[in-house]
Amino acid sequence: MAIAKAERLMNLALCLMNTTRPLSKRELRASIEAYREMEGGSEEAFNRMFERDKDDLRELGLIIETAESLDDEVGYLARRDRNRLPEVALDAEEAAALGLAARVWQQARLAEAASGALHKLRAAGVPFETEGAGSLGALEPHIPVHEAAFEPLMLAARDRRPVTFDYRKATAARPEQRHVEPWALECWRGHWYLAGWDRDRKAGRVFRLSRITGRVRTGSGKFTADVPDHVDVRETVARWGGEGATATARIRLRRGAGYPLRAKALDLRPVDAEWDELEIPYGRGLDARLVEFGPDVVVLAPAELRADVVDRLRAVAQGPTSEPAKG
Repeated sequence: MAIAKAERLMNLALCLMNTTRPLSKRELRASIEAYREMEGGSEEAFNRMFERDKDDLRELGLIIETAESLDDEVGYLARRDRNRLPEVALDAEEAAALGLAARVWQQARLAEAASGALHKLRAAGVPFETEGAGSLGALEPHIPVHEAAFEPLMLAARDRRPVTFDYRKATAARPEQRHVEPWALECWRGHWYLAGWDRDRKAGRVFRLSRITGRVRTGSGKFTADVPDHVDVRETVARWGGEGATATARIRLRRGAGYPLRAKALDLRPVDAEWDELEIPYGRGLDARLVEFGPDVVVLAPAELRADVVDRLRAVAQGPTSEPAKG
């Protein structure tokens, strides 16, 4: 049905754009096969379908004018000069930035669409640099999308549809079912996060996709909570990860491991050939981040952080052995 409607709308748009005079509904019905062969065939049914199609085309951006046709009926046409996009003109830096943005999605659902858009712009004469050339050619941006939950959550957030999934917190031995109204997806430091309204907890929450187990199930019905005008996933996750924290923690970190922790270190000194000692910002959620480094991190202080990390490690050790892949 969706393909049939798309074909019908395309044929109607072509008729309206390729005529030099207004066409009446009677002429359009005779020219478009889908209208001629429509089920029922009544004039009333055709009028309803035509009005819906006309509204859909206008919503898609087609400018349809009305005027008197040759047989003194209301006629319709879409003038080409009013429905032509301005010429795309990008300088070298803008084209390079667009090329980098397109290559970001090479592992995701949008890869084919991004590649097709670049081919069309290149054919129109936009000066894209060849891969590996120019000042930006050495940059290879990647947003990895390994989690199976990414695509259904992206579509649900786009269509404003609630979802249900099993989610395992870092401190929990087993996953719990969550009912969420998805707002936005964002990648931060190599991991994908979902922000949304948790219906059970009646509050906004952020979920890490790599902790979603099983299949994401999309439901029906409308959202029960208002979607914020601005959803800053990174700010929330960064706050949980200790960004901007005023307290500090002391840890030992194995040599050659934990680059993100080293990058944030306020102080670093070698202990021996295997370990370094670091002082790092301490805020909410730092225990969850430290657990990710496993045996490469030992918490020295404060005591409550050490206890939280030990609790999380015990919970992981007691949980199922089939840990979902990290993104």
